[in-house]
Amino acid sequence: MIIVPVKENENIERALKKFKRKFEKTGVVKELRARQQFNKPSVLKRLKMEHAIYVQKLRQNEE
Repeated sequence: MIIVPVKENENIERALKKFKRKFEKTGVVKELRARQQFNKPSVLKRLKMEHAIYVQKLRQNEE
């Protein structure tokens, strides 16, 4: 359960923004989308490896 403390003079939009941010961090929507379709373990492993290579190239270019 997500609890967002709202201060006395705080705007409701700001509190809603905090709630949305906390909800995204939980990863519920991401997991739901992932569970809608089955992916083979080999495909997941390949995607994970491709992502790792991509991130490594980005970090290498920064230096």
